[in-house]
Amino acid sequence: KFFLVRVVRHWHRLGHASTASIRAARASNAGRSGSGTAPCPGAWGGASAAPPRGGRAVAGMAGRLLRGCVRAAGLCPRRACGEAAGLRDMGFSQEQARRLLGVESRLSPQRREAAVAQLLLLGLNAEATLGLLERRPGLLRMPTERLQERAGELRRLGLDGGQLQRALIRCPELFTLPRKRMAAVVRLLRERCLFTAEQLREVLWSCPNVLLEEPHQLHHHFQYVYFRMGVQQKEMVKARLFRMPFAELRSRHIFLERRGQYQTPYKGQIQTNNPKLKDIIQLSEKDFLANLARSTPEEFEVFKQLLAREEEEEEEEEENRDALYTEEDEDFDSEGSKPAWE
Repeated sequence: KFFLVRVVRHWHRLGHASTASIRAARASNAGRSGSGTAPCPGAWGGASAAPPRGGRAVAGMAGRLLRGCVRAAGLCPRRACGEAAGLRDMGFSQEQARRLLGVESRLSPQRREAAVAQLLLLGLNAEATLGLLERRPGLLRMPTERLQERAGELRRLGLDGGQLQRALIRCPELFTLPRKRMAAVVRLLRERCLFTAEQLREVLWSCPNVLLEEPHQLHHHFQYVYFRMGVQQKEMVKARLFRMPFAELRSRHIFLERRGQYQTPYKGQIQTNNPKLKDIIQLSEKDFLANLARSTPEEFEVFKQLLAREEEEEEEEEENRDALYTEEDEDFDSEGSKPAWE
């Protein structure tokens, strides 16, 4: 749309330039006529002369092209220029303003400016705001009160300034997350996982996606690392535990364990020779296999397939066990309902 508008502006300037040249030529011919030199029939300025093709025709062409582009894009040139100027006043560059106007292009200028201003007040810079809105255009349609309310809730959790900005950029879904869901996750991390207030703040800004997890799955994730791997909360926070999906973490841990490279610590044991949780999580799969597990991708792939098969068999056994217990309970209830003299 903006490319077409630039083209139209170029043609429009060309039309103005040609019109100006027509006027200058007419004035010159008029002066010559006054000095006794009659213009040639059909020349510029003559009574029967038609405007040259490069003058009014070009201006008319520019106007028709402009109107066609406006109709095709659904934009008003004056409105678009005014919005772009307002965004540049907020700190956006010309290119950033152009991209931002392309997001929800039919949105009213007042709604766009209000949403953008609110995001800037939260501490986001122009580039971060643009990237956030390009990924989540629906934020432009959210009431500013909702944006303010969610930002206030995150600030009460200790996130402010750069921490709040990084959390929102990494996880824009925080704006639309139900309040009860977020409160349940925070309560779980504080009361059942026993993270301190400082540790919780670091978890939230470094791994804000943790707020999107189901509480029971998150608790299972924590318990596996705490009891099975023997890792304390401080090391979990340092390793950015919740950035890696639980299934991937479990695969890497069991792979190391079965190769004899990781041992589950005994209760109360502190010093171990196990690999650091940070290395298990933050290394790419290629580096994890080459530097930590000292294995090949083919071997790891076969292991993951076998592990998935084991999990399926365990789930089937558990379902059969549950069905058996259900049948026994039903038999017991039917027998217990008989009269005592029988």
